[in-house]
Amino acid sequence: MDVKPIAFAVPSVRNTLQARVAWGDHVVTVGGDAPVRVQSMTNTDTEDAIGTAIQVKELAMAGSELVRITVNTPEAAQAVPHIREQLDRMDVHVPLIGDFHYNGHRLLTDYPACAKALSKYRINPGNVGKGDKHDKQFGQMIEAAIRYDKAVRIGVNWGSMDQELLASLMDANAKRPQPFEAKQVMYEALITSAVDSAKLAERMGLAPQQILLSCKVSSVQDLIAVYRELAKRCNYALHLGLTEAGMGVRGTVASATALSILLQEGIGDTIRVSLTPEPGESRTQEVVIAAEILQALGMRSFVPSVTACPGCGRTTSTTFQEMAKSIDDYLRGQMPVWKSKYPGVEGLKVAVMGCIVNGPGESKHADIGISLPGSGEAPAAPVFIDGEKAMTLRGEHIAQEFHQIVENYIEKRFG
Repeated sequence: MDVKPIAFAVPSVRNTLQARVAWGDHVVTVGGDAPVRVQSMTNTDTEDAIGTAIQVKELAMAGSELVRITVNTPEAAQAVPHIREQLDRMDVHVPLIGDFHYNGHRLLTDYPACAKALSKYRINPGNVGKGDKHDKQFGQMIEAAIRYDKAVRIGVNWGSMDQELLASLMDANAKRPQPFEAKQVMYEALITSAVDSAKLAERMGLAPQQILLSCKVSSVQDLIAVYRELAKRCNYALHLGLTEAGMGVRGTVASATALSILLQEGIGDTIRVSLTPEPGESRTQEVVIAAEILQALGMRSFVPSVTACPGCGRTTSTTFQEMAKSIDDYLRGQMPVWKSKYPGVEGLKVAVMGCIVNGPGESKHADIGISLPGSGEAPAAPVFIDGEKAMTLRGEHIAQEFHQIVENYIEKRFG
């Protein structure tokens, strides 16, 4: 048999301009050869400076590298410097992005402390004014970005398009011998609005390296189509995300599907999972999902991975499920401390398996793994460390003993 090597699938690389999103000495590079960044957004009332700062901290601790906050009123603009001060006191230096619609030109002009405290401005070209006011008010926001050396994301949304541009493209399309479908014109309007606005910002003096673009829609196939074309037409850093992914499983699957396809093609420099939280669910869930997408693609590592079998008729006990969850929760909870204490620990692979079929093999492939006994198997759990069987655990305290073994391994390897 002639065995031919099979190429390992790796994401494509797209050469984009690299932007700097900074707060003080803390700099997050976006685009170029920087890793794909995770972004999130608060859902607090920004006027509540303490409540907003607390949620920003929670998102940052969960792994969000950029956090966007709504700035929609004079009171919200006045609160922004206080949010920044509170975060700095908590030693949370994550850059803040101001989300502006309709009145951003006034808020950035009238409240310079707000403009300075933000690290990036998000501008929606469809919501900066109509007619003669459009370019003037857009220009005021760009001027603020230039004055305070801030990055700008020009974010076009399916639901808030520049209606004058859309109408113009629709009229031009109607005159074609064979008009395109309305959806195709909408795609073109999204891309044209983003790219033309970026070129206008450049003519106003904003460095191209400080411009990021997004064209958000709510359908998976629409997002893929729009971003593939957008990537062909510019080399700005791109922000990915469905504008409204939805709730729970639906939102998770839709986001993972769309973002994974584009990221595998080298498209996307920051991502956000716009997940609607379940009642009582933490806002941080969207950060966890975004990080898991990047980790599943092998593009980044955020937390040690825990491999666990799904269970079958051989695993009637829930011991392996409980242990896998316990280990996973523990590793995630420790990461904010371990990032600095144990460099590289995010690449750790742990296996918690439930029977003899795949248990020993999967455990050997992990850095550290345990193969628990299935139904009818001998009450013994071999532990594998770095591919070799290290010991066998027995008795009622297997879970606690394995927990300690994992801690000892981390200390020895990464300490």
